[in-house]
Amino acid sequence: MQPLDAEDRPGQPDAEPRVGVPGGPVGPIDASVVPRFAGIATFARLPRLEDVDHADVAVVGVPFDSGVSYRPGARFGPAHVREASRLLRPYNPAQDVSPFAAQQVVDAGDIAVNPFHLDEAVAQVEAGALALGDRADRLVVIGGDHTIALPLLRAVHAKHGPVAVLHFDAHLDTWDTYFGAPVTHGTPFRRASEEGLIDLTASMHVGTRGPLYGVDDLTDDARLGFAIVTSEDVEEHGVAVAVERIRARIGDAPLYISIDIDVLDPAHAPGTGTPEAGGLTSRELLRIIRALADRTIVGADVVEVAPAYDHAQLTAVAASHVAYELISAMAPRTGTETP
Repeated sequence: MQPLDAEDRPGQPDAEPRVGVPGGPVGPIDASVVPRFAGIATFARLPRLEDVDHADVAVVGVPFDSGVSYRPGARFGPAHVREASRLLRPYNPAQDVSPFAAQQVVDAGDIAVNPFHLDEAVAQVEAGALALGDRADRLVVIGGDHTIALPLLRAVHAKHGPVAVLHFDAHLDTWDTYFGAPVTHGTPFRRASEEGLIDLTASMHVGTRGPLYGVDDLTDDARLGFAIVTSEDVEEHGVAVAVERIRARIGDAPLYISIDIDVLDPAHAPGTGTPEAGGLTSRELLRIIRALADRTIVGADVVEVAPAYDHAQLTAVAASHVAYELISAMAPRTGTETP
């Protein structure tokens, strides 16, 4: 694809050269003309939401971490992931798709929420997601802590009804309360199940591992509508078997994918709030996401990136590639993807 010049982008006087074709989706800034380390760090150097009339996919940050139970810092995750995403390129050979040419993808900035009032923040996330839904068909949200999955699922439910939830995480996140608080980063999927937001026959955790409070955690989780593929399952049986189980569980239901970056082993993602040894590799996670490209993905989030604990952008690089694979999996296939 050729870069677009200023005259190809009427009404956009800044006119940095972008990858794309005239009349098609506005693509990322052309890295062969403007170095990757220059300019504003939108996700993958994509246009902003205000630069287009409507978007198929909007990447939006939620810099919020008031729901964490251990190490804070995920409020800085969206900026950290955007910075690492500068290296992403417009063609994805693993999925044979150019995700930014097959659909209009934009960066919608951040949903700013109250860091001192958790309930108000949750309401603001839901309202922000609903408002963005008027201008973008689907959201890929960068957190922020996992508390935000609850209001995001409320917004998705308003449009699609109960959805299958594919939840990648070291932890179940179906606990009841922390210190009496019913909404935290360890409880969103319990509340979502209780509120009827999820399809109880088609939802699943992937990559869970580590100690629990007791066996009742697993009993409760099953009652709330989740099946489980553990990290140990992936190690013992391989990615192909895990994918088969996931696809069988999801079926054809509308699918929401929620990815806590701590699903990855700390060797691949040290920059997170509650790390657990024995996790997935980044390669395994990316392979599983790619296997879902034929499903109806209605939204996604990538959460719990805490840059204060990151090293050499390891976690941010992993998270940016995860988001890229999600966007690629959302792209329509025409049979002519190879450039």
